[in-house]
Amino acid sequence: MADESVEAELRAQLQEAFEGADYPVSNQMDLVPALPNGPGTRFEAGDVSFTAMEIAAKLGSHQDFPYDDADSLVDDVMEGLRAEGML
Repeated sequence: MADESVEAELRAQLQEAFEGADYPVSNQMDLVPALPNGPGTRFEAGDVSFTAMEIAAKLGSHQDFPYDDADSLVDDVMEGLRAEGML
């Protein structure tokens, strides 16, 4: 289980990456243009590390598209990461 500082750092990175998307987004592919390195964009904090592609592959069932803003998307991503044991 990741500590709160790791979760806070990951949340900040995800927020920064996804806030530039053109909302509303209706699927994962709508997020790709907002990512600085596309699907290969890496999110790292503490000893936790994964790419946007890994998030998409593992958290599809935890996401509820469409999203109208980055906050609700990041909330679901963080919840999914915890549920999948990635944090």
